[in-house]
Amino acid sequence: MAKKPDLTKLSLDELKKLQKEAEQAVASFEARQRSEAIAELEKVAAKHGYKLKDLLGGKPSKAKTQGVAKYAHPENPSMTWTGRGRQPGWIKEALAAGKSLDDFAI
Repeated sequence: MAKKPDLTKLSLDELKKLQKEAEQAVASFEARQRSEAIAELEKVAAKHGYKLKDLLGGKPSKAKTQGVAKYAHPENPSMTWTGRGRQPGWIKEALAAGKSLDDFAI
């Protein structure tokens, strides 16, 4: 290990430079350790006939899909609602005025 510098004799700029270099060294070390661990795990997985990504993949995530619009505003058909979630204001107003959802069905 290299001789430790006397930090009390360094200027602020030198201390900041040293701090930055130390942070970079730590990040580089951690990246190397991670790469080595992944390589080791890939070898173990291959030994058992698997690929590491297949073992760690888990269950496929369900992508959220946009629901199909079931209701549309009578004057502005671009305003739609799937019938799920909170009711849009225009639906609430129409229902309060005595209309039914069937009036807006697509």
